[in-house]
This record gives sequence, C-alpha cells and structure tokens, in this order.
Amino acid sequence: MTSAAHSGRGDISRSLDLMWRGREPSSRGPKPGLTLERIVEAAVELADRDGIAALSMRNVATALGVGTMSLYRYVPGKSELLDLMLDHVEAPGPGPAETTGKDWRTALQTVGEGSYRLFLRHPWLLQVNQARPLLGPNALLNFEFTLAALDGLGLTSREKIGLITTLDAYVSGLARQHVLAAQANEEAELSQEQFWATQGPVMTLAYESGAYPHVFALDPETFSVESPEYTVRFGLARLLDGFEAFIATRNGDAG
Repeated sequence: MTSAAHSGRGDISRSLDLMWRGREPSSRGPKPGLTLERIVEAAVELADRDGIAALSMRNVATALGVGTMSLYRYVPGKSELLDLMLDHVEAPGPGPAETTGKDWRTALQTVGEGSYRLFLRHPWLLQVNQARPLLGPNALLNFEFTLAALDGLGLTSREKIGLITTLDAYVSGLARQHVLAAQANEEAELSQEQFWATQGPVMTLAYESGAYPHVFALDPETFSVESPEYTVRFGLARLLDGFEAFIATRNGDAG
C-alpha cells in the first residue's frame, strides 16, 4: 500500500490558514453552492471509493459537476486539498467527546476503537505518509481528548506521548492488516477457501515431518474470528494492561 501521498507537501501556510480560518472565494463569479467544505467532502468520498491514487483536482471537479479551474478559487492545489481532507476526517465523533470524565482505560479504549473504525471507513489514510502532520483544529482536538485521558496519572509529557504513540502504532498496524486482507480477497482470482485448500498437500507434508508441533497443536477454530472488532478489542485490552502496569510502577505502586 505504498503511495507518494504525503501530508504537508504543499504550501503549509496556506493549508493551515484554510484549516483554521477558511477562505472566501475570489470575486470572479464562483459557482453558486460551491464551498470549500463541499470540495473537501467530495475529495474524501472520491478517495474512499477509488483510493488516494484517484485524487486529482480534475476528478474532484468532475464529481462536483464543475470546471476544474473553479476549485482553485477555494484551494491552491491537490497537496493542500489532501491536508484539508486529513483534518476533515479527524473531526471528533461522539466517541472521543465521551472520553471526558471517564477513567483513563475506558477513554483510551474508546480512542483506540474509534481510530480503528476511522481507518476502515477511510482506508486511503493508511496510504498517506503523515510523518510530518499538520496540526489542524480537528486533529488537535483529538489529541487534546487523548491527553486529557492521561491527566492526573503522574506521567511526564514524554511518557504520555510514548503511550499515545504505542496505541496508535497498534491500531494502525491492525487496521492495515485488515485492509490488506480485504484488498487481497477482492483482487484475488482464488476464493479464500480455494487459497487455503491449495496449500493442503504441503501442510500434510509439514505435519508428517513433525517439525512444527506447536503449529499443528492449534485448535482448528483458532483463526475463525467472529469480527475484526474482536481482534482489536482483545489487543487493546492487553495493551492497556501493560499501560496500567507501567503507570503503577511509575507511581511506586508495583509489587
């Protein structure tokens, strides 16, 4: 899922200005009803449907039924549009807002599950290099909610960021695995059942060799998971167990 898409690749100042202040169109007769918000929403819908590679000013304009040049009255170009899209999809839903006043484990569980669902709704996010993110209002608000969940635990600022980074790495990695699996199933010539059935003869040889006793001791239903949510919740619970142990040690409560 490699991509040349990067956040912050365009005119950073213009992107931030549009995120935080918005911009009125020029006086050169903008199409009635066309707004910066509509343009960003159309771009997100395009990427959701066709992937980030399909993102272009022309394709977004076509989706809106306007001329390509009309978009440039609102946003400088594709790079800045991508920055706006990234902050747009970060708009906090009910989940993050509900973390206020909750215990830290419940809050981080909510944050983690919300992030996972966000990646599944917008798989193209996993194709964008956000190593240099722009801090738009929505992204910053989500960051605020997560930091608030860790308030009062006796953690340093660096430790808080360490926990948040670990949580994000787990969730994004699991989401990437799910999205890639779905993509492989969609593009493959063989069905899931045919794919594994083809490996049956080799697995028989592996079993008879006796070299993989732990592999073949697994229950046959081991990989029959009811839903992706089960996996993410199981992992998040174990991750938060580790966080809890660290916090206890940090505050001298271990043992």
